[in-house]
Amino acid sequence: MPATLQPPLQDHEPRNMLHGISWETYERMLEEIGEQPGLRMTYDEGSLEIMTTSSLHEIFKKWLGRLIEMLCFQLSIPHKCGGSFTHKREDLLIGIEPDECYWIQNEAAVRGKKQIDLSIDPPPDLAVEVDVSRSWLDRIAIFAALRIPEVWCFDGRSLRIHLWQPIGEYTESDTSAAFPFLPMAEFAPFLQFDEQTDELTQMQAFVDWLRDKEFRNAVRG
Repeated sequence: MPATLQPPLQDHEPRNMLHGISWETYERMLEEIGEQPGLRMTYDEGSLEIMTTSSLHEIFKKWLGRLIEMLCFQLSIPHKCGGSFTHKREDLLIGIEPDECYWIQNEAAVRGKKQIDLSIDPPPDLAVEVDVSRSWLDRIAIFAALRIPEVWCFDGRSLRIHLWQPIGEYTESDTSAAFPFLPMAEFAPFLQFDEQTDELTQMQAFVDWLRDKEFRNAVRG
């Protein structure tokens, strides 16, 4: 994506870093804490980061997720939402919770499944990472180790698309693998909130744009 002239938004998100944490302890903490909104744990070979997400983080997460889901709905693209479920692989000693994730190209492989096992099921095709404060762990490297094909990183100002390569790393791209027909330069402005306009009106403008662009024919093609 073209570089933004505005600096990324930065917000305070309290976090703690623990070292020397065994896999068993990490799993026990996941079980005891459970799925608590606003609390995110990232594990990488014995290091555990525990972060409380800010309201700004959650607002951006939900808005970007809504745009993706409305895009799929309006264009009749089958997809499965994974939310922020914990992606963990004991064999790799890593665990991470994306802000949102979706199966799109591989939707049929997980259709109807209520439990996902990343040792046998394909990882989500698209993960969303809201980056309004810097993690102490390399979350992008963890996504790469999990072989998630595409990660969208949004810092409050600009959207960066990372596509996984067979060498085991990501490269930045101007286009999306999940939505190759989507002109990202035109899509990106819909990520910016208009403080004078309600969210319903902003979403309607996005839907109108999708219809005007006649993307449905591109999807079918």
